[in-house]
Amino acid sequence: MLASYIYRPLNFYRPAGTSRGILHQKACWYVQLQDETGISGLGEVGFIPGLSVEDPAELEIQLDHVCKLITRDEMDPDQDLPSLPGIRFALETALLDLETGGTKKLFPSEFTGGLAGIPINGLIWMGDPGYMKEQVKEKIAAGFRVLKMKVGAINLQDELEVLSLIRSDFGPGDLEIRLDANGAWSAREAPAKLKAFEKFGIHSMEQPIKAGQAEEMAHLVEKSPIPIALDEELIGLSDSSERRMMLETIKPAYMILKPGLLGGFQSSSDWIKHAKKLDIKWWATSALESNLGLSAIAQWTYQQEVTLPQGLGTGQLYSNNLNSPLEMKGDQLWYLDAESWDPPADFNF
Repeated sequence: MLASYIYRPLNFYRPAGTSRGILHQKACWYVQLQDETGISGLGEVGFIPGLSVEDPAELEIQLDHVCKLITRDEMDPDQDLPSLPGIRFALETALLDLETGGTKKLFPSEFTGGLAGIPINGLIWMGDPGYMKEQVKEKIAAGFRVLKMKVGAINLQDELEVLSLIRSDFGPGDLEIRLDANGAWSAREAPAKLKAFEKFGIHSMEQPIKAGQAEEMAHLVEKSPIPIALDEELIGLSDSSERRMMLETIKPAYMILKPGLLGGFQSSSDWIKHAKKLDIKWWATSALESNLGLSAIAQWTYQQEVTLPQGLGTGQLYSNNLNSPLEMKGDQLWYLDAESWDPPADFNF
């Protein structure tokens, strides 16, 4: 087995506003595993600075070390890597690709056969009220009936103004609205913030306070007028029994699975196992991956027989994304032309 990687940063078409700041470019590494027959499997490292477990200054050093160990046959590429979940995601994906002949059809299904799509939410990026309103109109015109809006980084009144505009034309029965605070509020101010959003018939609020405050979050879940979803709370928690204990303590209505940041699909399936026992609903979310990582997550997600609209990207964020079979039809993500995987000229391992 030969393991190698390349660094190929992704460039945003338009700066993306989040509660962690404005993003112009996203760091991105791809991993290739090649067997003795010459067949190769590809995977993408899941990584977002400030959110991922990995240290940005050390990640490429660690990735280089892992690839050398695999090539020297001193490490199993399927080995669990709790301290390197983003690299583990890349290796798991590359192995699955290798096992299916390098076709990038990791989980063959009606989805990869172009016979079924996956309903997703439309993401509204943070920005000035005018830009956010523009995005809302575009998403609704495209056929989305579930919108996810980032909150917590701009003036609260501006956020309420955008929601008021939406609800003036679309009631809760016509349009579902999910909000994501990315841990922007303190435990003290969160109840008032949640109360302010209540009148707009909000489906759920992701991570109102920062992760790691289990008792405070449990209190919020108990008192909140809006169902709470956990997101960042899951990242970095690798022990299965600790995962169960955290969910039992907080008792959220929903949890958000980001396979790229949680250590891959086996790890995400462990979260689902606990959620089912505790009657916690969930949906999967991509984490700004390129089309390679997005495709892997979408294929796995379809296999879970999901019913809720998912938080998958659309592959339209980057000017230098990889060509892929992923296409949007209305509010559904489809895998339509398997021949369209065409690596760019600078995609050399």
